[in-house]
Amino acid sequence: MGKLKTTRWDSAEHLRSDEEIAAYMEAALEQGDPALIAHALGTVARVRGMTQIARDTGMAREALYRALSPEGNPSFSTVLRVMDALGIALTVAPRPASKARIPRRATGSTRLPRAPTARKTADR
Repeated sequence: MGKLKTTRWDSAEHLRSDEEIAAYMEAALEQGDPALIAHALGTVARVRGMTQIARDTGMAREALYRALSPEGNPSFSTVLRVMDALGIALTVAPRPASKARIPRRATGSTRLPRAPTARKTADR
């Protein structure tokens, strides 16, 4: 029996259209794993050209590579800036009832708590 020869899989080689990129990112977001999402953004950024994405985001190319690697931990603002530079949007939709994670109060209400309001103080 001969040795099995394998090659390294690179998703970037298979992302040719905006629709394929959108489907790839949607699949990563559905997994809910922040490291996977960052890695997927990095893959798409490589497809589109990391140097151009760095220019468009105002970030250093090396910092983008680090932040968008599987070991990276990009800030939410970095994720949004990269998505904007890539021309993709983050959208919100309700989860199916079987996957809902909204905690319910004893009354069954799903209202979110009110955000604190800033109080004006008089200058003294």
